Amino acid sequence: MVTYPVIDSTLITLGPVSIHWYGMMYVIGFLGGWWLGRRRVGRPGMIWDADQVDDMVFYIVLGVVLGGRIGYILFYNLSGFLADPMILVKVWSGGMSFHGGLLGVLLAMWYFAHKHGRTFFEATDFIAPLVTIGLGAGRIGNFINAELWGGVTDLPWGMRVPCGVADGLCTRLGLPLDAEYSLPVHPSQLYEALLEGLVLFLILWIFSARARPRMVVSGLFLLCYGIFRFMVEFVRMPDQHIGYVAFDWLTMGQLLTLPMMVFGALLFYLAYRPKNSHG
Repeated sequence: MVTYPVIDSTLITLGPVSIHWYGMMYVIGFLGGWWLGRRRVGRPGMIWDADQVDDMVFYIVLGVVLGGRIGYILFYNLSGFLADPMILVKVWSGGMSFHGGLLGVLLAMWYFAHKHGRTFFEATDFIAPLVTIGLGAGRIGNFINAELWGGVTDLPWGMRVPCGVADGLCTRLGLPLDAEYSLPVHPSQLYEALLEGLVLFLILWIFSARARPRMVVSGLFLLCYGIFRFMVEFVRMPDQHIGYVAFDWLTMGQLLTLPMMVFGALLFYLAYRPKNSHG
């Protein structure tokens, strides 16, 4: 059993401005993806140049921020938005959705590819390995914020979390109001940082180092991310205001991830399906 190392969510304060770790994780993700993209330009067969990578990252930022926030409202907090539409712009209060961010990035890549006379999958195949940096960094930001914990566990790395740090965690576990620490819970944020960040990056970066059929890298991203996220959701506590959406085990995250896995497998099949020969 491990005690959660309480980390101040504020990285630095400059006068009236506070820079938070969570926001810095987004910056790390964007800069890391930009740097990796720049490393790949100029290689044989590469259709993008450095200026296009710079432009691409700008559109990715817009897609992640706008899509992630709107997606969170639509998928996880629609009732709160209907009661107070201004929460849409209250990004400082938290709330970003991966699936919304993904949709935002896909729309941004469609526009970007059209602007540069390329196909949609030429853009998404290129960025697929790059966005994993942001996925991993974002989950570390969740850990620093002491949010999105898993359920109770007796594994050696289960974490006791101070009740005053993790908002609502001890109450959800049925502990008394004066409890100091939670029961040991899964650090599900770190599971996701490892799988969706590091492992997924290695899979995609190595796989895409060689020329591959169009859309297969995008398909592999969707399939692997979907599998990893679906697995972690089994130990991650569902959103309190939503709970399980079906069968007393299916979470909203799993429900949104199912189409990703299906579409990813379909893209993989289409990329490698045998071509009919004509004599």
